[in-house]
Amino acid sequence: MQTESRKIPVDIVDSEDFRLDVCAGLRQRQRSIPPKYFYDAQGSALFDQICETAEYYLTRTETTILDEHSAEMVGLIGQPCALVEFGCGSAVKTPLLLRHLDSSSVCVLIDICKPQLEQTEARLAAQFPNIKILAVCADYTQLQALPLPISCDLRPVIFFPGSTIGNYTPEEAQHLLRKAAKLIGPNGSMLIGVDCKKNPTVLNAAYNDKAGLTKAFNLNLLARMERELGAEIEPDGFTHYAYYNPALGRVEMHLVSRFDQVIRISGEEFWIGEGESMHTENSYKYWPDEFQDLAKSAGWDIEMFWTDADKFFSIHLLRVS
Repeated sequence: MQTESRKIPVDIVDSEDFRLDVCAGLRQRQRSIPPKYFYDAQGSALFDQICETAEYYLTRTETTILDEHSAEMVGLIGQPCALVEFGCGSAVKTPLLLRHLDSSSVCVLIDICKPQLEQTEARLAAQFPNIKILAVCADYTQLQALPLPISCDLRPVIFFPGSTIGNYTPEEAQHLLRKAAKLIGPNGSMLIGVDCKKNPTVLNAAYNDKAGLTKAFNLNLLARMERELGAEIEPDGFTHYAYYNPALGRVEMHLVSRFDQVIRISGEEFWIGEGESMHTENSYKYWPDEFQDLAKSAGWDIEMFWTDADKFFSIHLLRVS
């Protein structure tokens, strides 16, 4: 049985945040919607299925690295510790670290999708009954302090897997890493997964799987806008488009309008022409030394990094400078 479960009061992402961000993005010349809004219950379920496809190498490659090196990682981090996972989702990789933590450690799960977060908390609490598992429904980019238990003096460690850092431009990533360093303080560490640059054929396949799951994941954003915001959108008005942009070192994901149309939200109208796109996600790729330079510029020292045999993915252990 879980030794303690305490919901920590923080600002929860709500429909008003969603509406404001969508409307602001649709007013831009290059229309865009923040990728964090992919992850309602349906989007989260679709992403879990994407991670199982043959084309999507990221999850299985990072999992292999963690499986092979997690004992060394935890040894370098030190125990006991407070493991704080940003954007945990279904937290399929987290047990690979928790299996090496002692019972004095704490695991804090942070995610904006409350239904999935509650399921993940219950599953990990049952799997690791001797470790304190806490769930926080929040946007990790908006945290003003780490949501640790009262009087917790354990060494904090941010766990940020999945190459989510790639969803941010290099400037945004630098800002997020700098903020994370301030949140965690001088004794803190971060264990972060980063997707590497590679053959564009591999990258393009990963975001255009044959089963059409990534397409459904992208289009689900429109369904969520209809359902939660009352948006008026043509159901078949957009198509999924994803490609690797080598000049910028990123995969771009778009929803492209199939014809001239208008989206209506809260009394506001957005006219979108045939072939015009809504930019829904970036996934930046970094060589290990490129990412380490970025981390150093944000106030982190590089303690160690690990990669797979194909050098498709890397995991970096950072400490605050």
